[in-house]
Amino acid sequence: MQQDISIRDDRAAPSETPNFIAPSLRRRMACWLYEGMLLFGVVFLAGYLFGTLSQTRNALDNRHFLQAFMLVVLGIYFVWFWSKGSGQTLAMKTWHIRVLDAQGHPLTQTRALLRYTVSWMWWLPPLAVLYPFDLPPLEVLVLMAGWIMVWALLSRFHPKKQFWHDAWAGTQLVHQAPAPKRIR
Repeated sequence: MQQDISIRDDRAAPSETPNFIAPSLRRRMACWLYEGMLLFGVVFLAGYLFGTLSQTRNALDNRHFLQAFMLVVLGIYFVWFWSKGSGQTLAMKTWHIRVLDAQGHPLTQTRALLRYTVSWMWWLPPLAVLYPFDLPPLEVLVLMAGWIMVWALLSRFHPKKQFWHDAWAGTQLVHQAPAPKRIR
C-alpha cells in the first residue's frame, strides 16, 4: 500500500485582496431603479406611521420632522441590510449584487452607515443648487435626472469601475453569483 504524502509549505504568501468583479453600470442602475420601487412601500408605511403618531392632518405640517424621520428610516433600512447577513438589500439579491468593504469583507454597521451617508451624493448636490431657485417641477426633474446620469457615468473613471461614494466609504459593489439550483 502506497501512502500519499504531501508536503505543505508553511511560508505565508503575501496577502492579496481578492479581485472581485464589479457589476456592469447597466445592472447597477437597474438595481438602483428597482430599489427605488421597493422603497416606495417602505416610505409609504413610514409616512403613514409618522402621520398617525403625530396626528398630522396637513401634508405641509411637520414637514421637516417627517423628512428627518424618513432619513432615519431609510438609514435603518440600508444599514440593516448591508451590515447583516449577505450584505444585500432585496433589490441587490434580485440583481446578484453585493456590497463589501475594500478588502472583500462584509460591512460593519459603522461602514454601512458611512456608505449610507456618503451615498446621498446622488441627491444633495443638485438639491443644494436648486434650493435657491423656484423652478417648475419638470425642470427640477430634468436637472435631477441629469445629475444622476453624470454621477453614474463618473464611475467609468474609477479604476475598479465603482461609484465614487463607494470609493470614499471604503466599500465596493461586486457580482454575487446566484446559488446553484438543487435538482431533486
